Amino acid sequence: MREIVLDTETTGLDPLNGDRLVEIGCVEMVNRITTGNVFHVYINPERDMPQEAFNVHGLSAEFLSDKPKFAALADEFLAFIGEDTLVIHNAAFDIGFLNAELDRAGRPTIRRDRVVDTLALARRKHPGGPNSLDVLMNRYGIDSSRRVKHGALLDSELLAEVYSELLGGRQAMLVGLVEEESAAPRLVAVEAVAARQRPTPLPSRLTPDETAAHAAFIQGMGEKAIWNSYVATDGEPSAN
Repeated sequence: MREIVLDTETTGLDPLNGDRLVEIGCVEMVNRITTGNVFHVYINPERDMPQEAFNVHGLSAEFLSDKPKFAALADEFLAFIGEDTLVIHNAAFDIGFLNAELDRAGRPTIRRDRVVDTLALARRKHPGGPNSLDVLMNRYGIDSSRRVKHGALLDSELLAEVYSELLGGRQAMLVGLVEEESAAPRLVAVEAVAARQRPTPLPSRLTPDETAAHAAFIQGMGEKAIWNSYVATDGEPSAN
């Protein structure tokens, strides 16, 4: 199963009011494990950079001025994401910007039904509390020391770790592993753990008459009866 963890950076908050994309970062996951295959671009927004947005991601208009425009990158972006599920934190924000850019470039927009919103997942798993990416990383012990400023590719890599934890962490990735395209599912060996024995065995729930009747029944089955391996000659259970 292929999924794409995605994040964007922008010039502001409203794609319908002139704000534009400036960065896209995508991380590929297969069977909930990152593959190392990524898509990362900086984009010329064809406008100025408000100070508030620069303070968030540190991308200046001067830095972006020689970067390609979205229309020149649209086909490469669409080819990378294919028709696979997109995993996004606060997905409505990113999809709103992506679809505005795709529509402007005359490309098909992204359907909402192919998107997993990790913010919605987090709110169901941790109701009543803040569920920003920073809060979730702290909650799950994910190292965020590299995150001095927001960056689309780095945030996608961190979100991939958060997503795995939201689905149950490492244990979830091991359950049902792994069906390869050209092979049958592999069985994963697990270490057997001996059952703990009671320090004092429970007393028998059989009466003496019931025990004697059972022993007589076993004797009537002959010497080769398998029950002889489990019942002693005096009618009490064998230690075997």
